[in-house]
Amino acid sequence: MANNNQQNQQPNASQTNAKKVRQQNAASAQNQSQQTEFASETDAQEVRQQNQQSKQKKSQNNQQQQ
Repeated sequence: MANNNQQNQQPNASQTNAKKVRQQNAASAQNQSQQTEFASETDAQEVRQQNQQSKQKKSQNNQQQQ
């Protein structure tokens, strides 16, 4: 019987450690919220403008090389 008690107390490799999973989920959620916060700080209009300027410069460079 002592053997059975020891087996019940030791976690099996297939058992999930719920506390560890909760900690991992919390860390993941915190990381995602930081990424979302970064994205919300991005000025989309400014990025579009910079992309347009970059395309124009690239086009001008291509024309000069020809």
